[in-house]
Amino acid sequence: MKKSNFALRLQPSLMVETRKVAKAEGVAVNQLINVAVAEKLSALRTEEYFAERAARGDVTRALHILERAGVGNRPIPGDELAIRRPRRRASGPSGKRRRSGTR
Repeated sequence: MKKSNFALRLQPSLMVETRKVAKAEGVAVNQLINVAVAEKLSALRTEEYFAERAARGDVTRALHILERAGVGNRPIPGDELAIRRPRRRASGPSGKRRRSGTR
């Protein structure tokens, strides 16, 4: 792997935090910066990828495919949606529910 050098000028406060995080993670500052740059590039490339895919998309065709989904196929065991019961809200300043009839 070919390596290159680059003089990076960080604000002093940023460098202090970078050193703290690198120490906590047990890696060198250089390694932390390499990983941070790689993560940022990955995020940007992913955004570009989905933008390109969206530009090639055909909404009418996608809707037609979705209309056909499941037609002629009966549900099989496991297709059910889990029933989620809404949580009850706690009342009062402490967040505890009061029993009826008590204060």
